[in-house]
Amino acid sequence: MSDPTDAPTIAISMHGSLSQITAGEWDACACPEVADGGRAYDPFTTYRWLKAFEDSRSVGAGTGWDPRYMTAEMDGQIIACAPLYAKSHSQGEYIFDHNWAHAWERAGGRYYPKLQIAVPFTPATGRRFLTRPGFEAEGISALVQGAVQVASDNELSSLHITFCTEAEAIAGEQIGLLRRRTQQYHWENRGYADFDAFLADLSSRKRKTIRKERERAQGFGGTIHQFTGDQIQPDHWDAFWAFYQDTGARKWGTPYLTRKFFDIAQERLRDDILLVLAERDGRWVAGAMNVIGRDTLYGRYWGCVEDHPCLHFELCYYQAMDYAIAHGQSRVEAGAQGEHKLARGYLPVYTHSLHWIGDPGFSDAIARYLEAEAEAVGQDIEVLTSYGPFRKDTTEDHQ
Repeated sequence: MSDPTDAPTIAISMHGSLSQITAGEWDACACPEVADGGRAYDPFTTYRWLKAFEDSRSVGAGTGWDPRYMTAEMDGQIIACAPLYAKSHSQGEYIFDHNWAHAWERAGGRYYPKLQIAVPFTPATGRRFLTRPGFEAEGISALVQGAVQVASDNELSSLHITFCTEAEAIAGEQIGLLRRRTQQYHWENRGYADFDAFLADLSSRKRKTIRKERERAQGFGGTIHQFTGDQIQPDHWDAFWAFYQDTGARKWGTPYLTRKFFDIAQERLRDDILLVLAERDGRWVAGAMNVIGRDTLYGRYWGCVEDHPCLHFELCYYQAMDYAIAHGQSRVEAGAQGEHKLARGYLPVYTHSLHWIGDPGFSDAIARYLEAEAEAVGQDIEVLTSYGPFRKDTTEDHQ
């Protein structure tokens, strides 16, 4: 009979900079699939992406995102890691807990700082407990226990794991974390040969509407370009920075990413990026930035310096679908919110997060809230899906 004391010891460590961890150690957990020479399933949790946030000072001192990267080590090898941050606000998360913060502070508590396992400013689903193959159970358990212990020992209000996978959400709930269900709009590639094949799946009225939108957008008086990898040039980022600032100032007040991030993107990330830019009279007037995963295209940022009818839909949604079809990708995730995506073939799907609340009474109240919210979200998804643009039966007109 084995002695329980013979079980390997797992050591949890916190790191204030990714420089304290090698890219090889991190990516062995974050994207082991790249060993076959292909892309990462989730580019955002790779060492190069998280390091770009840090090196550009988009996270760090003064941003409200203070890195506390967590690693779990066994027998001298990192078996798991997580992008953990101490947060002094709830901006840039897209799983909204502002009401929780207000309620706790009205009751005399201190909600911030809190701990967040997430990719900053990125409402894209992916693994948050990054484990080496073969160490999934030990790694996830160690990371959850370690993060909860850090929050408890420092008398922090809460720990949040946002945009995790459904499998992680189920595992976390079994461990004792609170599970939350929210929603986004994703487009699924049903093996379409081209965009017309997608249109053939839609009702006649929706099909005609999208054709008119694309025709109107593409008639804006200029040319639409797709750039990736070495096709992307520094002047493209100069233009895109202007677009990003305009959108960021209107939506968030202050853009999350610094100008230096886009310089680093040109140096280190351009193979992961698809830029869709609209040019008119020799000037870049609008653009959308997408990030390329192995199986998914992630829509991230959009902006413009000229307004043209339907150009936003064309650059952000239809061009992304064109790219996904041409490159055999299974889906396009178009980011947070936006019921206007529904009419364009992006259907509602669940997104998942996990939460630990230190105060038992407050945790019970949030658990009741999450139960009611999950029921409402499920009903919304059912109703919204029924209003989607797809044909309800195969006998509908194909004209």
